[in-house]
Amino acid sequence: MYRTHTCGELNISKVGEQVTLSGWVQKTRALGGMTFVDLRDRYGITQLVFNNDTDVALCDRANKLGREFVIQIKGKVIERTSKNLNIPTGEIEIDVKELNIISESETPPFLIENATDGSEELRLKYRYLDIRRPELKDRLIMRAKFNAAVREYLDARDFLEIETPNLIKSTPEGARDFLVPSRLMHGSFYALPQSPQILKQLLMVAGMDRYYQIVRCFRDEDFRGDRQPEFTQVDCEMSFMHQEDIFEVFGGMMQHVFKKIKNYDLPELPRIKYDDAIKYYGSDKPDLRFDCKIVDLNTVLPKSEFGVFNNAIESGGLVAGINATGCAAYSRKQFDELVEFVKASHRGLSGLVNIRFNEDGTVKSSVDKFFNEEQLREIGKAFNAQKGDLLLIAADKTSKVRKSLGDLRLELGKKNNWMDPNAWSVIWVVDFPLFEKDEESGEITFAHHPFCSPHPDDMQYFDTDPTRVRAQTYDMVMNGNEILSGSVRIHQRDIQEKVFNNLGLTPEDREKKFGFMLNAFRFGAPPHGGCAFGVDRVIMLLSGGETIRDVIAFPKTAGGRDLMMDAPTIVDKKQLDELGIAVKGGL
Repeated sequence: MYRTHTCGELNISKVGEQVTLSGWVQKTRALGGMTFVDLRDRYGITQLVFNNDTDVALCDRANKLGREFVIQIKGKVIERTSKNLNIPTGEIEIDVKELNIISESETPPFLIENATDGSEELRLKYRYLDIRRPELKDRLIMRAKFNAAVREYLDARDFLEIETPNLIKSTPEGARDFLVPSRLMHGSFYALPQSPQILKQLLMVAGMDRYYQIVRCFRDEDFRGDRQPEFTQVDCEMSFMHQEDIFEVFGGMMQHVFKKIKNYDLPELPRIKYDDAIKYYGSDKPDLRFDCKIVDLNTVLPKSEFGVFNNAIESGGLVAGINATGCAAYSRKQFDELVEFVKASHRGLSGLVNIRFNEDGTVKSSVDKFFNEEQLREIGKAFNAQKGDLLLIAADKTSKVRKSLGDLRLELGKKNNWMDPNAWSVIWVVDFPLFEKDEESGEITFAHHPFCSPHPDDMQYFDTDPTRVRAQTYDMVMNGNEILSGSVRIHQRDIQEKVFNNLGLTPEDREKKFGFMLNAFRFGAPPHGGCAFGVDRVIMLLSGGETIRDVIAFPKTAGGRDLMMDAPTIVDKKQLDELGIAVKGGL
């Protein structure tokens, strides 16, 4: 028997018991004729004590233990004289009588502690060592508990966990597929699923009624932001449902998860329309842990000769701003930093107008030449400005202004600690557009995927003004991060045909890309809909991680490389010949 107990379970009630423990040596220290060893496993740390007065040879062996040696000890639980109440085992230690070295370790390349000295690149290369650190280990444990809580909740509501294949047909779902060549059919390829979207809809046609799967998904995207080429979803689908059923079931699932994982009573999830999210927060994933709404000024600005505002309004643009509460004392340097922030290429504003409501009651602005104090105070009423507030105003194309002010709102929230670290903002965003225009080509494309059901009240615009059609789609947003996306699906063949017509898909295109699904709908498709949770991002937020790499056991770098396994790599010519593949440019 390697152990009778784990390193995290012994406490004062076990004093006097003979025990056997196994684990990794965290550290050793020799003090006054005694050697202390911290023994670590997944469950915690237990202090071992070796007494030089009673067994010199045993104590000498303990002094030679290196970090990360795997050892087994036998001894008696005794009460510690110097207790550490910060850990569950801190009131006891083990008086060791037998020591067995199971496996020696080379000196690890970085400290196996939360405050490690290893760079992320080094830790990714030795990920199996990094996982030993309590911080990362606890995140993976939380991930396992999340999966268990999800299964518990969905199983109790008659959902069936059904696996779908990882080798499927390549279909357009918004990102590039990873392709897998067929050895038996040269020139033909499988695709790895971006999601089981079509397959789960076919399961509804098959009468499975309620499906879920904790599933790996794959997208061959250019690496930008916090993304991975493979990721995990809780994928779900329901038959004979309306949007309200989705909100009830999966809002309830998040409440269940929060209670299980955080012992936190998450309230019922509020809803915000997509248009309002963009209008007030400049984002379809607003963080509502603090207020600071965007305020439109086009209709409330006093008349002036200020060309920046006038030109924006006359050209169909927008003048809007936010109230940086308590920031009127910002220095010129701090304000200039905000200006540079909104000037960044992906935002593209030319600058910001500021109005300061100073603590002494005066009002000053960067446009005093065009507005008198009374007019500035009138503008301030739109923001409910008080003493100490700083108004930041932008004028440009509507989308550019909203995007920039939305980003600026979040930047100020972080800089000024407006976000309560113990608060949670979990909301539904609803009524997304069904179609959108490609900015470069002007072509109509689907905003989510081509199987989202249009809002029945908007069918009148389907042929004449399709961008006005709302979809029965919804996102769940946690602390400003999208963690769920889904929709009510199209189950009527005629409406599906209308969507394909608006997308410009020919009958040949439809048959080639979606024929198997359209054929299935000929045999009776129930009303259905569903969603998919991004597991990696949910766990990142719940555990306080900074990137999804923090909660994935063996992630890729931001550039898509596996530093631990050194992948992707070149394969030999024999393998390529078997697949009928030649690498462009040769090996």
